[in-house]
Amino acid sequence: MTKVIDILKRSRSPFASFELVPPLKGSDVSKLYSSIEPLMEFAPPFLNVTCHRDEVEYHENSDGTYTRMTLAKRPGTIAIVAAIMKRFSIDIVPHVICGGASKHKIESEMLDLHFLGIDNVVALRGDAIPGQRFFIPDPEGFAHTDELVGMISNLNKGRYLDPTVVNGLPTDFSIGVAGYPEKHYEAANMDTDIQHLKEKVEKGADYVITQMFFDNARYYDFVDRCRKAGITVPIIPGLKPISVARQIDLLPRSFHLDIPQDLVNEILKAKTKEQVYEAGVAWCMAQSQDLLRHGVPAIHYYTMGKADNIRKIVKTVF
Repeated sequence: MTKVIDILKRSRSPFASFELVPPLKGSDVSKLYSSIEPLMEFAPPFLNVTCHRDEVEYHENSDGTYTRMTLAKRPGTIAIVAAIMKRFSIDIVPHVICGGASKHKIESEMLDLHFLGIDNVVALRGDAIPGQRFFIPDPEGFAHTDELVGMISNLNKGRYLDPTVVNGLPTDFSIGVAGYPEKHYEAANMDTDIQHLKEKVEKGADYVITQMFFDNARYYDFVDRCRKAGITVPIIPGLKPISVARQIDLLPRSFHLDIPQDLVNEILKAKTKEQVYEAGVAWCMAQSQDLLRHGVPAIHYYTMGKADNIRKIVKTVF
């Protein structure tokens, strides 16, 4: 497999990459394949696959008491990666998160990916589970992404968590991390957030993929701040087209971002669902064209399991 950082270094022109959300538990694997197939005509050099931690639910018993249950809402990362690799000839970039796992379990998952021939990961902290106001790490896990990046970098050097492993086989992971053009919601300010990003890069991150944004000026300012702070790795912009009207309320709440008033006005004046959909496509298309004019190395599209609008955008822009 080809490492993402090598793809970025060798590419002579910008390209589109895509991020997939695994189907819910109980879905047929064909649902996963059908979300990928429309994008394959663009020959993406890699696909990202998100990772979702288990959730805690309380189910009421007949006697009025409650039973605490830990549930996995989606299939595991290893299964999803293997299924995609079986069907498609493409490099897969699974997300690896700190939340909900001990550092030793994460290391074991990393080695499973290595045995599958996976050479790329995106390292993330992960979000708090429903019912938790703030992220709470596993008692034996990582609290911050830079710790996870450091562990993966050590694996690349043959250094395992288990001290009894001497001269361990080195892995060869290319590590991506997340960047936040509008600041991570927990960071005190933008300078602090960029310092945290720099720490991830210093621990071994090869490149950055940004959270979605709808104002390109935020991305350009973010990149400028990163460069001034000494972050020199590629910074790939991440985009998502609005597809339904309620997203102008939901996305700011979920991702702590701003939606420009011009885009809000376009969505609000739309008379039909189809007009909302087309307004979202047009805005994302204009964003993409402007980013390409500014020389970005690639554009990463968040599909959220739906490919039609992304396909329309990429077909026009690239």
